[in-house]
Formats: sequence, C-alpha cells, structure tokens
Amino acid sequence: MSRGNTGAAVAAAASALLVAVTLSGCGLLGRDAEGVPGGGGGPAVTSASPSPSAGAATGTAPAPTPSAAPTGDSTATPAPTPTAEVPPLAGRTVVIDPGHNPGNAAHPAEIAEQVDVGTGHKECDTVGAEDAAGNPEYAFTLDLARLVREELRERGADVVLTHDGDRPWGPCVDERARIGNEAGADAAVSLHADGGPATGRGFHVIAPGPVDAGTADNQKVVAPSRELAERLREAFGAATGMPVADYLAGGSGLDVRSDLGGLNLSQVPKVFLECGNMRNAEDAAALADPKWRRRAAAGVADALTAFLTTDRPGS
Repeated sequence: MSRGNTGAAVAAAASALLVAVTLSGCGLLGRDAEGVPGGGGGPAVTSASPSPSAGAATGTAPAPTPSAAPTGDSTATPAPTPTAEVPPLAGRTVVIDPGHNPGNAAHPAEIAEQVDVGTGHKECDTVGAEDAAGNPEYAFTLDLARLVREELRERGADVVLTHDGDRPWGPCVDERARIGNEAGADAAVSLHADGGPATGRGFHVIAPGPVDAGTADNQKVVAPSRELAERLREAFGAATGMPVADYLAGGSGLDVRSDLGGLNLSQVPKVFLECGNMRNAEDAAALADPKWRRRAAAGVADALTAFLTTDRPGS
C-alpha cells in the first residue's frame, strides 16, 4: 500500500474507533439516568428525587415516607349523651285548695246556700276564722297556697288552685271537691287555720272517714288519704316546728271526719290541713310570719313529694 493510502486508512480507523467509544458512552449515560437498561440510544431522563437504586448506588438512605396520623377506633362505643334530671313530680297533678275566700263576707246569701255533701246538706262556704289582731284565715290560706304552688312547680308538678283570689266568693265545698276530681289529681290538700280555744295550740290534719251515702262514695280513696295525712303530719311538723294540736283528736294531730263535703265528695286522695290555731297567740304569731309560711309551704310540698313518689302495689 502506498504511504498516501496508508495514512488515509489510519485516519479512517481512528475515526471509527472514536464513534464506537462515543456510542458506548451514550449507552452508559442512558442506563444511569433511568435506573433501568437503556434501549435504542434514547435521550436521558432526569428525576427531581433519587430512585431507590440511585440511593443505593450513592450510599444515601432514601427519605422516609411520612406515615398517616393515627385515627380513633371507628368501632369504639360513643360516650352517652348527658340527660337532664327528671323532677320528682314530673307528670303529677296536685290540687291545692285555699280555704274560704276574701269575698265571702260580701256574699252572705250565696255562701249560705245549702249543698249536698253526701251525708246531708251544709252551707256552701264560710268566712273562716281570724286572729286577735283581725288577720283573716282566707288571706293566710291564699298566700300559703301560692307558696305551695311555687314549691311544687319547682319539683315538676302541675298545680291547680281551686281559686286564686279571682272569684267573688266560694267556690262551694262540693265544687272544691269536683275541681280535684275533674283535674284527675294525684292528690289534693285543702289549707286552713283553725279557730279553736285560745288556750289550745298546734296543727292537725283531717283525713276522710268512709262515706257511701247520697252523692258521695269516697271509699276507694280513704286508705291513700290516710297515708297522705300521716306523711303531712310528719313533714309539716318537721318543717315548721309547730306542735300537733293539744285540744282535739287525743293530741295525735290526726282527726278523721265524715261531715266535710270537700272530703266526702272527693274521688282523689285528699286531706285538710289546719296549720295552727288562729285564736292562740303563739300560733297566730307563727302563722303571720312570712319566713314561717315559707317553711310551711316546703313542709306541705315535702309530704306530697313523699306520698307521690312511693311505689304501691298495683300502682
């Protein structure tokens, strides 16, 4: 071969070797960029974050993947919702009967009318007693009835007054019983203050005796009325400090009568409460005291609460 031809052959061989080396380098670059075998000599692909194989190649641990925050157990039992406490007398109806009426004295003919009380006939109503200072029974009973109503409502009871000083006279004794019956009362209390001997003092409760005569038949309520009377005797004395009457019923504080239309005609448990003797100076002072009246109202409400929240056979 001539020198000229030899030079040309060497140059061609060198050029071919350079191309082979270049192509080989492109293939290596492609492999490193994707982390997978390159093919076809395609362009290199770069990534903003290293792949697991790249991390292993450089000796750098891959960044940990944040784990999800723990969540509550979806099967856990939810906490019970707090409920309001039910008042002790919720759903109960009580009738409070303030004895007499401020207008009775101005209606003598109306209150003198005779009404059937089962065992006979009696006058519709009376004017009531008064103390030595002229304080009338009707004013005391109406004030006390309103205080008792307040106490009972706070305990959840539905309270009905036979009158609220809003009637010109009465109601008559038979209507007072009828108001309790028509209200479907769970219990009824008629409030009074006695006009006994000046030397006698104390309160007493009157329970009905059994009556089945004329328009009256109270036999089914005699026993529960007796229980109510006993509870009232206990609670009223404890709340007020007033002793039981020492001038009737053998000093027991519990009298039984069959001549009172308000008891004879009642179809619901009912009693009369004579809160004290207005003609006794010591009793009269207590009855006139607003603080004592508050305690008296609480005592009446305590007795009714105890009576109405006691479970009985068949109730």
